[in-house]
Amino acid sequence: AAMAFNRLVDWQIDLRNPRTAVRSTLVTKTTARITVAAGVAGLVGGAWLLNPLCLILSPLAVAMVFFYSLTKRFTWASHGFLGLALGTAPVGAWLAVTGSFDSWVPCVLGAAVGLWVAGFDLIYALPDQEFDREEGLFSFPAQFGEKAALRVALGLHVAAAVLLVLFGWLAGFGWRYGVMGGAVGSVLWAESRALRPATSRGTAEWPPVLGATRALMAVSLLVLGGVVWEIFGR
Repeated sequence: AAMAFNRLVDWQIDLRNPRTAVRSTLVTKTTARITVAAGVAGLVGGAWLLNPLCLILSPLAVAMVFFYSLTKRFTWASHGFLGLALGTAPVGAWLAVTGSFDSWVPCVLGAAVGLWVAGFDLIYALPDQEFDREEGLFSFPAQFGEKAALRVALGLHVAAAVLLVLFGWLAGFGWRYGVMGGAVGSVLWAESRALRPATSRGTAEWPPVLGATRALMAVSLLVLGGVVWEIFGR
């Protein structure tokens, strides 16, 4: 639903952006609207089946993931809003299982996810910085430049790695999760080493974006693997 909503509100912008112009050929506005409606209905219906607290909070969840799509029009902190929206996922999973907010531990994991995603989105926005400036969009790279975006992304990822380790300690996980936590830190470190300003290699290609995408997948699998290994390895 959130991705389809983003397609709808950015439809004309995406058409003007050479990187995203092809998206309009892959989906129609009608399909996007149906996807949004079905996604919202599925979310609210699923929350209703889970427990009353999830149902009460479901409109807030919808609002958060939709609001992100509008933020680049008025603030350079749009990447943080994406992190905030996705960072609520671990907290939502906790509420879905327990039906109550009785621990701050999932908030630590949520903060780690939020910082990690915000850093990734900063990197992902780099190829569009010139286009964003021309369109008057407020992405962080467009406002503050490429080098600043890379430094902030690195800082966010370092903080995310620290919070992932802290989460494992607070959750009582043992050495198995620690191994995966170290692997996550290694992936993020390797990614940061690969990120160099485009001015040092030309702007024709953007391998950092591809590297960030691979790192995103790797971190997801490593965190999941660490939790599963810790639970079933006991």
